[in-house]
Amino acid sequence: MEHAYAMGADFAFTFAKIRQCFEEALACGYCVITCREYLDMKKSGWSGKLLVNRVDIDQSPRKAKRLAVIFNDLKIKASFFVRLHAEEYNPFSFENYRCLRFIRDTGHEVGYHSEVMDQFIIWEEGAESCLRRDIAVLNSILNLSICGVASHRGMTGLNNLDFWRGRKPSDFGLLYEAYDRQPEFGLFHDSFYVSDSDWTHWKCYDRGVLRQGDHKSLGEHCHDGHMLIYNLIHPETFYDEHFYE
Repeated sequence: MEHAYAMGADFAFTFAKIRQCFEEALACGYCVITCREYLDMKKSGWSGKLLVNRVDIDQSPRKAKRLAVIFNDLKIKASFFVRLHAEEYNPFSFENYRCLRFIRDTGHEVGYHSEVMDQFIIWEEGAESCLRRDIAVLNSILNLSICGVASHRGMTGLNNLDFWRGRKPSDFGLLYEAYDRQPEFGLFHDSFYVSDSDWTHWKCYDRGVLRQGDHKSLGEHCHDGHMLIYNLIHPETFYDEHFYE
């Protein structure tokens, strides 16, 4: 006799579910903005409920486009961070370039998902020169001028955030690094941070401190009334019907 097994609720990372999360955020009165917009709103002294919407494209520009379509339909924006050295995708391939151009052309922020410490160790090239070159390459590919980077943490065991010890984004013509503690940004340590980065369930940090055992979804946290939510999602987490599709 065959048995049917249902995925647990905390494994429900469908595109329909993430759309629902953002619908709940809007219904709860959140203004959904990009990382770049947060800089301006922080400077202006904005006092309403904010949700800073960040997307790290670790593996799939095609799925990133799916998220952008959802955001466009809901009339909200996000910051999408692009890798340049991933085995999983070439940002300048025919279809991936079309996806990234769509994201750019529909008004979303594009930034760089940096792997400078990996480059430094693997290539034995200066990390600073790698970063400057990568920024120039991404700007050239998409004909833009990025203002932010988000450090990637992959399979090497290296922490690309280590690069920023003793360095500032402004040293490289940037306005922010996604986890930096500069007073102009400082978002991670000032916010309630919600992420899908454990892949099989949500996790969250309250002003930089992990909330053990709290696996509520982004939408559920919006109902809790946090004034500033910093959301990070990855396109490859999401699917239509099942994880292996």
